[in-house]
Amino acid sequence: MKKRLIALVLALAVVLCAAGCAAKQQEQDRVSITMYLWDKTMTKALSSWLEEAFPEIDFTFVVGYNTMDFYADLNDRGALPDIITCRRFSLNDAANLSELLMDLSQTEVAGTFYDSYLENNREPGGAVRWLPMCAEIDGYIANLDLFEQYDIPLPTNYGEFAEVCRQFEELGINGYVNDYDEDYSCLEALQGCAIPELMTIESTLWRRAYESETQDSPVGLDKQVWPRVFEKFRQYLLDTRTEPSDADMDYEIMAPDFFDGKTAIIRGTATDCVMFRQNEGVNCAMLPYFGETSEDSWLLTYPHCQVAVNRQVEEDPAKNAEVQRVLGALFSQEGQSRLEPSSALLSYNKNVQTELGSALSLVEDCVNQNHLYMRLASTEFFSVSADVVRKMIRGEYGAQEAYADFDAKLTAPPDPGDTRVITTQKTAYEYAMGEHGSPAASAVINTAREQFGADVAIGYSSVVAAPVFAGDYTEQQLHWLTANRLRIRYGSFTGGELIELMQWLVNVKEDGSNPIRGGLMPVTSALEYTVATDGTGEYTLTRVTRDGRSLDEDAVYSVLLLGDLNYIEASYYCNCPIPQNLADKLVYEGKKGYTLLTAALKGGNQLEKPTDYVTIRSR
Repeated sequence: MKKRLIALVLALAVVLCAAGCAAKQQEQDRVSITMYLWDKTMTKALSSWLEEAFPEIDFTFVVGYNTMDFYADLNDRGALPDIITCRRFSLNDAANLSELLMDLSQTEVAGTFYDSYLENNREPGGAVRWLPMCAEIDGYIANLDLFEQYDIPLPTNYGEFAEVCRQFEELGINGYVNDYDEDYSCLEALQGCAIPELMTIESTLWRRAYESETQDSPVGLDKQVWPRVFEKFRQYLLDTRTEPSDADMDYEIMAPDFFDGKTAIIRGTATDCVMFRQNEGVNCAMLPYFGETSEDSWLLTYPHCQVAVNRQVEEDPAKNAEVQRVLGALFSQEGQSRLEPSSALLSYNKNVQTELGSALSLVEDCVNQNHLYMRLASTEFFSVSADVVRKMIRGEYGAQEAYADFDAKLTAPPDPGDTRVITTQKTAYEYAMGEHGSPAASAVINTAREQFGADVAIGYSSVVAAPVFAGDYTEQQLHWLTANRLRIRYGSFTGGELIELMQWLVNVKEDGSNPIRGGLMPVTSALEYTVATDGTGEYTLTRVTRDGRSLDEDAVYSVLLLGDLNYIEASYYCNCPIPQNLADKLVYEGKKGYTLLTAALKGGNQLEKPTDYVTIRSR
């Protein structure tokens, strides 16, 4: 009997050991994939959906920068991610990364594309390293109620558009407004007003030469098409009653005026239009960029983003297989529906069906006739368009001067920018969340708090765009370390209000709204917090401490907040408005959080060391 018992115990031990070894092996076999997102809007539904669709993959999602230069810098530091997304793209911009990326031309997902769209990204040797994700539609957004109220017919050609602008201006209403403070708005207005010229054979040949240029032989503007483009834009500025002050027009001013019926038409995307209808209650619809006749009107389009894969992924067959599965999911019907309202995008994939919603009802003819112009969007075209267009708006340039300056800037040697080293960082810190937070994010927020002189600092949404590297940092590289337009707010809060602030940033609300999307948890400095979760991506704040002790709810603390408030509050993102009593105490300082790091690190100073700021417990 004793021998049987011993045998049974041994057998059980073997089974348990085998089970433990199998579990350990399964854990070791898990694939880790790092994916950089061009914008935090991709975290709204896409990142959480991918985590649910592939529970066997350990994802790290990072909200990076929408530029090839950013990825080139990551590569120089040995941190090029597995999957890259970028919206601002041209083949000449991407040329320096070409050899670092996988050729996707023969993959299964590439076979789902319409050939014409793949051809736009095909290199001379036949490789396709970037896959376009959906088409954003750009044009005009018209407030339909204003047109009905004043009995003004909607325009169908350019002459009627100019007349509409005049009629509304005489009524004391802005006929047309564009947020020229943004470089993309300058670029799209310049190209949008002259699409028929930019679709000619001459322009197509010139564009092919421009996008194939090399560093040794830059291509400037042609002498036939582009002079006409600038003449049309000069007239366009006159017809839209553009004032010199409009060169600094900001979206934060433009959009509310449109919502309030003070502006009849603005430039925007179909996604904007859908959101305005759903969330602001504005009765609006898309209109095209008008040609001389209604048959020659066009929509400007561009991919929601371009997707590429690090070539090193091929060296790991298991990771490569999983990455290909993820790409298949991204470009599927469901995957693309997770990006933006499905009624606002056009798909480049044959197996994805798109139904145009009511916001696009007035431009269906353009879509059906394939009157879709893909914008020219190299990095230098953005920056040069912004500079030249604003000078035209301010009256500094006529059409000829604008053309000459634009051409000269395209062919000038590239500006290396300010290459002065601000500091040489001695210690590297990982981006990925550890047991008690992200070391890189903690180091950045701790440094920002010290520089600002606040008692407490909180970074919400996405505040860090890369790991902290050991090595030199220029001002531009410090900029890339923090999130794009990292906004600064500050205020004085009691301990009780500080707890309420953290509850706003963590807890799922009664209507199910979740301020933490895609794992973007608050990063705190001189403040620690504990949350409980059941593993579904929903969290509940259970404790807030300072130096390990409970907060004095009556004490007053100066608090620095870093992040995009709109991302937390907007109904089409997290839908978690800040409590009014807390909002009333916040002062807006600006949108250049990286300047805190630049000031703190000048002269070779080091980032503050990371601290343990969060503890996550299971419910």
